[in-house]
Amino acid sequence: MAELRSLVIVLGDQLDLDASAFDGFDAAQDAVWMAEVAEETTTAWSSKQRTAIFLAAMRHFAVALQDAGRPLHYTKLDAPDNRGSLAAELQAAILRLKPTQLVLTAPGDWRVLQALRGVAAQAGLALDLRDDRHFYTTVRDFAAHAKDRKSLRLEYFYRELRQREGVLMEAIPAGSAKSVKAKPIGGQWNYDEDNREAFGPSGPGAVPPRQQFAPDALTQEVIALVNSRFHDHPGRLDSFAWPVTRAQALLALDGFIQQRLPHFGRHQDAMWPGEPWLYHSLLAAALNLKLLNPREVVAAAEAEFHAGRAALASVEGFIRQILGWREYVRGIYWTQMPGYLERNELGAQENLPAWYWTGATDMACLRDAIGQTLEHGYSHHIQRLMVTGLFALLFGVDPKQVHAWFLSVHVDAVEWVELPNTLGMSQYADGGLMASKPYVASGKYIQRMSPHCKGCRYDPAERVGATACPFTTLYWDFLMRHETRLAANPRMVMQVKNLARLTEPQKQAISERAAAVRRAEVGSLHLAAS
Repeated sequence: MAELRSLVIVLGDQLDLDASAFDGFDAAQDAVWMAEVAEETTTAWSSKQRTAIFLAAMRHFAVALQDAGRPLHYTKLDAPDNRGSLAAELQAAILRLKPTQLVLTAPGDWRVLQALRGVAAQAGLALDLRDDRHFYTTVRDFAAHAKDRKSLRLEYFYRELRQREGVLMEAIPAGSAKSVKAKPIGGQWNYDEDNREAFGPSGPGAVPPRQQFAPDALTQEVIALVNSRFHDHPGRLDSFAWPVTRAQALLALDGFIQQRLPHFGRHQDAMWPGEPWLYHSLLAAALNLKLLNPREVVAAAEAEFHAGRAALASVEGFIRQILGWREYVRGIYWTQMPGYLERNELGAQENLPAWYWTGATDMACLRDAIGQTLEHGYSHHIQRLMVTGLFALLFGVDPKQVHAWFLSVHVDAVEWVELPNTLGMSQYADGGLMASKPYVASGKYIQRMSPHCKGCRYDPAERVGATACPFTTLYWDFLMRHETRLAANPRMVMQVKNLARLTEPQKQAISERAAAVRRAEVGSLHLAAS
């Protein structure tokens, strides 16, 4: 091989043959470098499902690179000389291959970027850092949007992108007095109010089955490796069936568009025991691994609306997740790091209950949500925000511990997307930079959106006593602990006013019961009356 011009670094969430790092790639003088390292599984105590999807997708992408004729230097996790970290492996590759520069599509993790920059600087090599084209926007775009804003709300950024990209927009007739040239189809930007229905007593009906991809020989090797090397990590791999190639991801997209998108909107916030998939897309992991491009996902959904096969509320609600929320949280992450990770506006200090890693709790909603997460590496957005996330917020868990859990157990978790969702949206640890209020509710919210409470020993209507729902107890305790702060938030006024209906003895009883909940950690042992 001739002198190596560029060593193109490909990370485990950059699995795209058309990534910007490959622009100008010349197989005669450039090469690709990839490495599987234990550090990326142990820095966050990564679950078996999450570790397996990354390793399986990486190994399949290595085959795709070789098929495309791109020289590849690939280190497997079980290689006898694996040094255990990206930095150490890259240092060794530089010494061996002697490239004149490094090329990298911008990563999704602040820690990884700093580590690779450090290696390049130590080696005296230029690091050509390129924009990630798997987003509609750059971090510079978001920084310009965020400039001089005290709060950063999704809705305003989302509208800007809808207008700029022409998604679900229609032209305003010529001669109109309006200065803008287009308006949202249907006359409103957001159909969130139409997308909050619970299922009826008979449940969701016949839910289209999850599209499964049976592990091939390469993935089976990964599953065996993960079960052996990371046997003490959370979760299990019996049901592993995620797409790990570009071809599989495209099939998964097509399956969602045809089978579940038409039913997605109305019930996207609903929950049902034993039904982990419902009408959700299950595409986040493929998007975050870069097996799918968001533009093709949005275009496919929009085409269904124009063809009359999916309602506007369903299509807009889904597109808002991709064109809106995905772009927005990435902007939050990269404009706020590294300090964002340390935000803890509510001063939460409790440890995460141990049963978050096992699902061994007698609260039916949490047992179901955590159980399916450990089984499949997946829970949908309301389970994350209003079940597992809500309980941690009300309990007062240190937000960094909540972040570590969410990053560990979900197959779609990459820090740029997971951290703002957890710290900002779920835990309100950024003090309202993202969310206009803490998303807190009693057990009655879960009762309204699911039948979990019917099969649970706790009563969401009770605040104190042996059968009081811990969500309800901790909700009132949360309002009391943060009353002064919350009273200053216009969106929390009504909830805080409800405290005035409680007598001092009632408040004292709630505080005592909340203390008992925290002492017991609401585990598999029943709480005693207090």
